[in-house]
Amino acid sequence: MKQRIDGAEAYLLHAYPYSETSLILDVFARAHGRVSILARGARRPRSALRGVLIGFQPLELGWFGGGEVKTLAKAEWQGGVPLLQGRCLLLGYYLNELLLKLLPREDAHPALFSAYAQALAALAKGAGDAPELRRFEKTLLKELGYGLTLDREADSGAAVEQGRDYLYLVERGPVSAGGRGDENSGTPAIRGKTLLDLAADDYRDPRTLAESKMLMRQLFNHYLGGQALQSRRVFVELQEL
Repeated sequence: MKQRIDGAEAYLLHAYPYSETSLILDVFARAHGRVSILARGARRPRSALRGVLIGFQPLELGWFGGGEVKTLAKAEWQGGVPLLQGRCLLLGYYLNELLLKLLPREDAHPALFSAYAQALAALAKGAGDAPELRRFEKTLLKELGYGLTLDREADSGAAVEQGRDYLYLVERGPVSAGGRGDENSGTPAIRGKTLLDLAADDYRDPRTLAESKMLMRQLFNHYLGGQALQSRRVFVELQEL
């Protein structure tokens, strides 16, 4: 069914060439989720779209069409967010890659859109390890149906204790690290305090910051099913340099 959308809040996740003069846009819109849009003539040197279709910037878009790829009717830059730079730019690409690889098309997730916008705003201010990144990752997992259990043990339902060590079993939750067999030898232990801090979005403790990052990497490696993240590879290469 053909439809026309006007005034959609959106961000550009990725763009790639189509024909000699056009682009295919992969955008994330608050009320529509991920949408593929053909931007006719956007690659022409004098196209007004060249200065509008910018990544990590709030946009207002309009499009029409009923197929898998819509056609862009209007694009306006909403402004107000500084451009990402350096390490924060790479972290922005990391967020985009997660959305591109994990989020189904045309499935609205307003809460995830808000978490993404908040994370970008924090990165624009230079907050490279901002709590907003962990909030975004947690919200993404929840919206995909993989919400985290952080305050209760998976086996017994007992409350997680700050001073104990746990193993976080993917798709189950935390279990006591004591007496676990070899089946979990590849899963690093994580403090109960870290799990509770992560549940409360409290990252003032440096160990919480480090262990929560490690846990999120473990979880996303699983849900990505072996798909490599280019942003992570580039980040590691830059650190080696």
